Amino acid sequence: MASEARLKAGVLLSLAGIVLLAFGAGAVYGSPRLAVLCLLATLPLVASLWRCMDRLGALRRAPPSIAPGLPIEQQALLDNALALEARLEHTPVALFRIDGAGGEGQVAPLNGNARKLVAPGRASDPAGLYRQLAAQPGERRALIDFDTERGTERALLAVSSLTLQGRAQRLAALMPVESELEAEALHAWRQLVHVLTHEIMNSLTPVASLSHTAYGLLGEFRGALPEDVGLDLSTALDAIRRRADSLVDFVASYRSLSNVPPAQPERLAIGALFDRVDALVGPAWRARGGAVAFSVEPASLELMADPGQLEQALINLLKNAFEATAGNDGKGGQAWVAARLVRGGRLRIEVSDDGPGVPDGLAAHIFTPFFTTKKQGGGIGLAMVRHLVHENGGTVRHARSVGRGARFVLTF
Repeated sequence: MASEARLKAGVLLSLAGIVLLAFGAGAVYGSPRLAVLCLLATLPLVASLWRCMDRLGALRRAPPSIAPGLPIEQQALLDNALALEARLEHTPVALFRIDGAGGEGQVAPLNGNARKLVAPGRASDPAGLYRQLAAQPGERRALIDFDTERGTERALLAVSSLTLQGRAQRLAALMPVESELEAEALHAWRQLVHVLTHEIMNSLTPVASLSHTAYGLLGEFRGALPEDVGLDLSTALDAIRRRADSLVDFVASYRSLSNVPPAQPERLAIGALFDRVDALVGPAWRARGGAVAFSVEPASLELMADPGQLEQALINLLKNAFEATAGNDGKGGQAWVAARLVRGGRLRIEVSDDGPGVPDGLAAHIFTPFFTTKKQGGGIGLAMVRHLVHENGGTVRHARSVGRGARFVLTF
């Protein structure tokens, strides 16, 4: 306030000086030239006035002190505390306070990310997550799993012990890393599949070609060979030819996993996408007495994604559901595909069925290339689904179903 008063006084004095000089020169001497000289002489005062006004405006624009009655030292401490609290609130990890030093205690979120993690739409069992955090000893780093509405997620946990005001506490920092780990694992698998398929095809292609050539030559010269020798050679070359062709097709299917073109996103109406998928897979379901149902809420839902890749991902999931829901007689089965907006403005697509579901012990491996529970399967379908969804900026999880059947959740 004292600074503002001094600035106002400077302004008034400068104005008074300008007025006195200008009118004094005109009244006493009546000379225009002298008046001009007086005006030039007042320019420094005008500049001083301008600086004073500028400082006054800056003072008025400055944010008011939060506690204007505090001494400077205490005000600085308060400002630092408020700045630290703002940084803590927006830190990119979820922070929790755990009262007590042992394997139990009351858990409370400390910042915005922690509150979001336990809010509806994320962790499906916040109490279970709290119990898991409370059971952690101090000075620990580990990967933990917790259930969310999108499925099981992994997070990096770091716990530190400290004492505040004579009370033992633990500070737990939780950073979800599922998406990053999936991206790295998917990249590693793509590289491995690319190398393996390249090397195998380099050796297998000439074997397949030579087996076809030898089988054809044998037919021309079979008459020159003993009957039993010709028959044995024919059987052997035919087996080599067939197996080589089968292996070429098998390896080619895996090569497709590492050769998926980059996504070409465009504005995509979810309802129109579902109509196309229904036209492709619906007849097979209805032909055996089953059904697949699609729903979109609201009907105007849209997404920026590659239509062909997202369509292929849904077809792969429904193909698995079709095979899993076939009864002993190969009939029946139900599947549902539903799209809706969830907390945070995210789009979620759920694909579920009424089949036997995925055994708990295998759920962590179903997206791994080469892994399959089918007698006739190459383990490429779900790996391709995960790759296509990641290419379009989404995630895919296997989520526990309330009843029977499997449930997959795609989130964008």
